[in-house]
Amino acid sequence: MSGRGNGQDHGQRTGAPCAAGAPLPPPRHVAGPEGPWEEAAGDLEDSGVAVVHTTWGEWLTATLLDPGLRALLGHDWPRYRQTRAAAGRLRFAVSRAVVKHAAGAVLEMPADTLDLAYRPGGQPRLRGLGDQLGVSLAHTDDLIVVGLSRTGPIGVDTEPVGRPAPLELLGEYVCTPQETAALAALPEAERTLRLLELWTLKEAYTKALGQGMRRRFAAFGFCRDTEGRIALAGPQADGPAWAFDTHVVLGRYLVSTAHRPPHTARTAPAPAARPGSPTGRATGRGGQGS
Repeated sequence: MSGRGNGQDHGQRTGAPCAAGAPLPPPRHVAGPEGPWEEAAGDLEDSGVAVVHTTWGEWLTATLLDPGLRALLGHDWPRYRQTRAAAGRLRFAVSRAVVKHAAGAVLEMPADTLDLAYRPGGQPRLRGLGDQLGVSLAHTDDLIVVGLSRTGPIGVDTEPVGRPAPLELLGEYVCTPQETAALAALPEAERTLRLLELWTLKEAYTKALGQGMRRRFAAFGFCRDTEGRIALAGPQADGPAWAFDTHVVLGRYLVSTAHRPPHTARTAPAPAARPGSPTGRATGRGGQGS
């Protein structure tokens, strides 16, 4: 499933045109540090954007047995050592290894020569490379997702397809009134999946904005254009439109991507400040960068 054609309009309808951005490449599975990286590198060359996904188990042994792990983690080494819980420490190391190997593969640079810094809110960035390559990180359960962009900010987010997401509990915090009404008309099983799509799309979008969960998701919505592509609902300023997509990977995870093309710094609507979530949502994948 992708944001381009599941046949459902779970976004809102407005009188304004629904203008979707250019199609995004699908997430590419990468089984370990050795790749394969060719598809992701090709996506980045062709579209300026690449998304990769993998699992903890596929990378755990290679990461732990890497004699250069300290050099690979760089400035993150103290945080790795100070994380008390063994599972948390290992997940931290593996997620950073995936980010650095992915960036190194597309930049054609050794992964251990790259270092991460973090913006307010936790969003990772490649230290010393400016805007040469933007990165975004998300993880849930055993899945890790990394977004890469040479052509503007990118955000990725993921959730298990089977995660409970009751509309009556989450709707007012995640959805616009139009989205809530559209979801309420769906059968329960489909409603949950569409709500999770909206949730991950809004997370990915606010990550790309550098705002993460500090923004109120119910203050902005999505629609679909005549080709079924996802777009921001409501009037937009001139310039290239934001691009969005959602896929199911490994048969059990939703992965959503948001990308802002160049020269659109003023085109995004500014979502209102988001109050604290009432859902007790697990934040182990750390909002933007844990």
